[in-house]
Amino acid sequence: MLDLPPPTDLAVMAVGLVAVSTSGPLIAAAAAPALAVAFWRNGFATAVLGPLVLLRHRAEVRSLTRREWRLAVAAGVLLAAHFAAWVLSLRVTSVASATALVSTQPIWAALLARRGGAALPSRAWLGIAIAVVGVGVLSGADLSTSARALGGDALAVVGGAAAAGYMVAGSEVRRHVSTVTYTAVCYATTAVLLLACCVVARQSLTGYSAGTWWRLVALTVGAQFLGHSLFNRVLRTTSPTVVALAILLEVPGAALLAAVFLGQTPSWLAVPGLLVLLAGIGVVITARSRSVEPSLPAE
Repeated sequence: MLDLPPPTDLAVMAVGLVAVSTSGPLIAAAAAPALAVAFWRNGFATAVLGPLVLLRHRAEVRSLTRREWRLAVAAGVLLAAHFAAWVLSLRVTSVASATALVSTQPIWAALLARRGGAALPSRAWLGIAIAVVGVGVLSGADLSTSARALGGDALAVVGGAAAAGYMVAGSEVRRHVSTVTYTAVCYATTAVLLLACCVVARQSLTGYSAGTWWRLVALTVGAQFLGHSLFNRVLRTTSPTVVALAILLEVPGAALLAAVFLGQTPSWLAVPGLLVLLAGIGVVITARSRSVEPSLPAE
């Protein structure tokens, strides 16, 4: 039985959900190359966190061990892979499908924990099986739309797996390093890698309309900072399991925003797959053992 969060936490999570739910629609609406969108949201975040770390956390940065540097940089590499895959998926499949499939992060995190020696209860395996069925139904519905959409679904799943790897790589660092310092190193690594990808792929980094620049800023302020800052805040007083379950509401939230502002209405064939997939993820989140803590998504 899950404890009901305090009323203040419920209000904070509601605001956080609105913030993270804007991520998919804003990315889909931004008239900029996919990799450039991924770069700028991390570049803007680094520009904000970098000076803060240099002013207030310089001693902590100097005290980082080689192992902590390696793990933080590895987390940044995986985060770059997450953003590259997920942003690209939003260009070829619907916001609803991409957001739901990237939310499989808890499943990948559980499988990584199992690979690391943690025991998973049978209920978790049941949840994974349910989620796989949901993925199959959703992908079948998208395939009926276009093969291109199915490719977008695959990219979103890769994005979810990369996000789980990012959380696992960074979890050890965050036990000893402040969130601000760790996040700054991670975002900076992500931004540099994505910038290199943009240069190699010859994707334009400037020349966008004012509306696109505002969407990129809103993406950074809303999903990247406000949403995750609020969820991290309520983790002090609310169970991580409850928070992880609440974040699943990002999927219908993003789908609703995409339907209203982008005209993307999920097909009736896709809705059952979405519901089964979310049910499976929910079972995994509530079934995992104490050794496998629920983790916040990267979006």
